[in-house]
Amino acid sequence: MLREHLDQTHGAASRRQVEVVRQVDWLWDRLLLREENRVLDVTCGPGLYAVQLARRGCSVHGIDFSPASIRHARQIAAEAGVAERCIFELNDARAMDIPPGSFDAALFLYGQLAVFSPAEAADLLHRCAKALKPSSHLVVELLDFDKIDKTDHTWWFTDRAGLWGDFAFLHLGERHWFSKENLSLEQFHIINLQTGDLHEYALTDQAYPTQIMVDMLHQAGFGHVETYPAWDGLDLYDAEEWTIYLAQNGDHSAQRGRNTSTS
Repeated sequence: MLREHLDQTHGAASRRQVEVVRQVDWLWDRLLLREENRVLDVTCGPGLYAVQLARRGCSVHGIDFSPASIRHARQIAAEAGVAERCIFELNDARAMDIPPGSFDAALFLYGQLAVFSPAEAADLLHRCAKALKPSSHLVVELLDFDKIDKTDHTWWFTDRAGLWGDFAFLHLGERHWFSKENLSLEQFHIINLQTGDLHEYALTDQAYPTQIMVDMLHQAGFGHVETYPAWDGLDLYDAEEWTIYLAQNGDHSAQRGRNTSTS
């Protein structure tokens, strides 16, 4: 998985470095970040965003449950000379315990909130709100509900190496959409062509119509929420597939319930 995150030929696991830099430029402006600000990076992966922010002077606390990703994040922080500004915590985000009001901004990028159940997602948003200083912002990146593939289909292919390991394999995939739950389920049946062993994996993605997510952010303690379809026009290969939520912490009652769309 780490190898796929770092592969610069595609953006299936993490975006290519040139796109990460564009996103960090956007985040820096929209989050009103400054040197010495503290940023919480939830499900930080291999630290690609955290280290970029640390290079600009921020202190970053990243949380991820992948040992390989955390090791890599610490390594690239050290190589960039910003290890003293980075904390990478090996932990399940659902168990994160952050002192209240510790951060000036928080990130939940690349659709990672969608891998949790709605109840878990609501709790995570509440934890993020609690961790932020008043009037600070959380950025959530989720797939645009209207552009999600809501069909059932199957596929297959063969390869000699990849996400599943360094061996020749046959990949049998199937995808199912559950409209009542707004949920997709992908199942992968991987046959090792050398040994005949079968490995099975499953991946669920919870989808959220825009207003549902805005409501969830309000319920978590955020006031004003702005939405940016297609990454606000940023030059990313898959920008059209995503919606960005910029949520300000605190009870901004005069603006509560407004959904400001900027493009």
